[in-house]
Amino acid sequence: MATSTPAADGRTGRTTDPALRAPVARPGSRLLHRLVWLRLGLLLSAPLAWMLLIYVVALAALLITSLWSVDSLSSEIDRTWTLDNFRTLVENQVYRDVTVRTIGVALAVTVIDVAIALPIAFYMAKVASPRLRRMLVVAVLTPLWASYLVKVFAWRVVLSEGGPAEWSGLGSPGYGLTAVVITQAYIWLPYVILPVFAALERVPDSLLEAAGDLGANSGMVLRSVVLPLLVPGILAGGIFAFSLTMGDYITVNIVGGANQMLGNLVFVNAGAANNLPLAAAIAMIPIVVMVVLLAAIRRTGALENL
Repeated sequence: MATSTPAADGRTGRTTDPALRAPVARPGSRLLHRLVWLRLGLLLSAPLAWMLLIYVVALAALLITSLWSVDSLSSEIDRTWTLDNFRTLVENQVYRDVTVRTIGVALAVTVIDVAIALPIAFYMAKVASPRLRRMLVVAVLTPLWASYLVKVFAWRVVLSEGGPAEWSGLGSPGYGLTAVVITQAYIWLPYVILPVFAALERVPDSLLEAAGDLGANSGMVLRSVVLPLLVPGILAGGIFAFSLTMGDYITVNIVGGANQMLGNLVFVNAGAANNLPLAAAIAMIPIVVMVVLLAAIRRTGALENL
């Protein structure tokens, strides 16, 4: 059976069949191929627009709301800008005490988590076998799969009167700030272990062996070689633990007894007290604290290695 072959131009040798010709690039495609920055901009435009909408715009709305006030007679929001809410936060002793308490709890949780995370991450990265390392990573990630409320209520049971903490003979601190620190240190611990573990994995074993060959003992190796390289990972984990504790309000409601933190005040003023402007002003406190903290860390140059 005869088959037809595509006709060819006798002068150039090129096929004249339109179906077999190479596709011609459109002007838009050529432009995108030429301008890499335009390609990248179009690729990132959607996520950047979404981030701008839900983060920057939300922060701007929060700041504007904090400048409003509530009419004491009608309970209606007065949209005239004023600094009365911030003046209340500065002059009222209750808000100052709650702010100091919140920062203190956040610092305690951060220090405890870093102290626990360092030996665990070091063992996972430098001592454990590859199989055991994988098992430990799964063990660290497993609590993240459980519900936040389930974990908090589990600690409420553990720390309750006559609960497992008392059965073990260790005794229970009861419900209060100590219970809040213990519970939040447990909840945020994986967020500290993982960055420190990642930082330790980047430390080459040959560097530790070279330090030992030069006469450094184990303590000197840890202080002079390992810890300086771990600063970015420690900072990343510490920022996670500190910021998440600053904004939390559920844990203190469940195991904190009668104590209050900034998150509780935001919740109460936005809900039962029906004072949204004051709640927005209180919510600005953790934001300002985190901005100051990040600015201080940035001045040390540690953020450049994150």
